[in-house]
Amino acid sequence: MSNKPHVVVIGGGSTGCGIARDLSMRGVDVTLVEQGNLTHGTTGRMHGLLHSGGRYAVADQIAAEECIDENRILRDIASHCVEMTGGLFVKRPEDTEEYFQKKLEGCKECNIPAEVLSAEEAREIEPYLAKDIDKAIKVPDGAIDPFRLCVANAASAEEHGARIETHAPVVDLLTEDGEVVGVEVEHETGPGKRVHREPGTREKIRADYVVNATGAWAGQIGEMAGLEQEIEVRPGKGVMTIMNTRQVDTVINRCKPKGDADIVVPHETTAILGTTDIEVDDPEDYPEEQWEVDLMIDTLSELVPILKEARTIRSFWGVRPLYEPPETGTSDSTDITRRYFLLDHEERDNVKGMTSIVGGKFTTYRLMAEEISDHVCEKFDIDAECRTADVPLPGSDDFSVLDDYMDEYGIRSPIGRRSTQRLGSRTDEVLDYDGPNPTVCECEAVTRAEIQDSIESAGSDLNATRIRTRASMGNCQGAFCTHRMAAELYDEYDADIAYDAWDELYQERWKGERHAMWGTQLSQAALKYSLHATTMNRDKDAATTDSVVDFSAFDSGATAGGAGGTASTAATDGGRTGDD
Repeated sequence: MSNKPHVVVIGGGSTGCGIARDLSMRGVDVTLVEQGNLTHGTTGRMHGLLHSGGRYAVADQIAAEECIDENRILRDIASHCVEMTGGLFVKRPEDTEEYFQKKLEGCKECNIPAEVLSAEEAREIEPYLAKDIDKAIKVPDGAIDPFRLCVANAASAEEHGARIETHAPVVDLLTEDGEVVGVEVEHETGPGKRVHREPGTREKIRADYVVNATGAWAGQIGEMAGLEQEIEVRPGKGVMTIMNTRQVDTVINRCKPKGDADIVVPHETTAILGTTDIEVDDPEDYPEEQWEVDLMIDTLSELVPILKEARTIRSFWGVRPLYEPPETGTSDSTDITRRYFLLDHEERDNVKGMTSIVGGKFTTYRLMAEEISDHVCEKFDIDAECRTADVPLPGSDDFSVLDDYMDEYGIRSPIGRRSTQRLGSRTDEVLDYDGPNPTVCECEAVTRAEIQDSIESAGSDLNATRIRTRASMGNCQGAFCTHRMAAELYDEYDADIAYDAWDELYQERWKGERHAMWGTQLSQAALKYSLHATTMNRDKDAATTDSVVDFSAFDSGATAGGAGGTASTAATDGGRTGDD
């Protein structure tokens, strides 16, 4: 029997995965449970900004200082997840000089490197900036892949003995004599990796301590515990719009006080425009409105005019887990601090066995995890220091491999470069594949080896494979690769499972595409429909129905009106029946 305390972490976003990693590295027995895939919540619905702290240097300097400190750490420990693009805070003629100077001074006060650039110098860095900008402040912003980062944290936690359970929503907390002693979860197909069509089960997981790291859902977990005070999370929704290419290679911020549509983040092969901040009641049930998408393009075109002409490929909404202490009384959610708070429910609500961590930023996830891990270890008299600031995540422990594997595995150099950027130091392990290694997703340059590596841990869940590899996340949004991804499930999984996984992935892609149905993207959507619904017959696929298909009629070119048809009837070969 192990003497190690067992801690259940609820929530598989950046903070929850970070906590699981930190605690397991200190020798604690950890189980993480997540209602969907890793990054199901806020983490998977962000613009991918690695904050320099510049955005908070005027209004929230504590948050700004935390961001720049963690920015430097993540560059080291998560190098295969980070692209140091740099950032610009751009002043337009209508923006005030007073605020520009406050931003510059705030950066200096928070030890954020900041350099003033003339309009000409800024356009040398980003030629598509508007011709009438005044000047800019250069800061060390970056882009970060939240999916890759969370998966790496979860993988590290597993390497240190943690158990990671996805698609396992908490349906109740186990309590005894006013103390939280565990959780009850409902496994969709588990436990273990998700496999479509396998029966689900319920499981009671007892624990010595429970950590609530569910972000915008923290209040719902608090209700299960019967807390005296509600966990006052105020979810704020924001839209992000994804463009078809990188119109900029630097993070572009509008240098003005808080407002909507003020940032463009170059992310992998795309650019992400953001965002709005509208308070909502439910983190999973809120309107997704077209005017928000239009606002992104119209407003940010003032900074980068080419956005007006560019193709939008999808939009998505995320919910910020904003928190303010009771009796603060902020009426405008944009005024709520971005700092984080640790709520010990024994001290706060006289409920032992559970602590919640709320608020904060993605960039500060590791710091948040360190603080709550310190808190848990103190409760159990565990004398173990945090090592997450110094020990690289899996994939970043030797990033020099980026330039070493281009020819070794017989794949084209651009494909090899993209693979090594994603895999980092795991490149050798993954790409040393026994068999042909064709490219499955051309847009994101994802090979069979990466897909199969993901399936090994993700099961039949192709959306889990998507977040691990970026397959289906490029320009075509899965038009040319979702069926290939489904085919990679064979022969470990049967056809019914592959079809279910394919349909689920396809519907997830459509969810964001439906907000971009105009111009050339509408043509792209029509092509995608033609490929999947007609050529592949996915809307009436005989393999997924009980109806009998008369294939002999198809082979003979017979029509519904009779064997001969008429001169105006299309034949199966694309010609017309009755033609000579």
